[in-house]
Amino acid sequence: MSAIKRHESSPILSDAVEHGGLVYLAGQVPEDLSQDIRGQTREVLSAIDALLEKAGSHKSRILSVNIWLADIRQREEMNEVWKAWADPAHLPARATVEAKLGHPRMLVEIMLVAAKNT
Repeated sequence: MSAIKRHESSPILSDAVEHGGLVYLAGQVPEDLSQDIRGQTREVLSAIDALLEKAGSHKSRILSVNIWLADIRQREEMNEVWKAWADPAHLPARATVEAKLGHPRMLVEIMLVAAKNT
């Protein structure tokens, strides 16, 4: 039976969970809601980088991603930031949908699964 390791747990969730060679990230959201979609996306991707590093993984090891946008019309602006950040040689499977997010000024939330570094 393989161990389960949890990172940055709160009363309702863990930001990252390691199990069976995989890292599962909870939906990551921006803290600075005064930013536009590009700024919020950069902030979220920076948080993802830090969590993946803590869990022994990297953006080149991401397997699947779910992205929720408050307004799907901002997809291209979000994608500009995503393309600058993502590893083009190791792109994950990805879905991007519109959804009502947890705060009216929140524009993006990203959740993913990655393989641990070997």
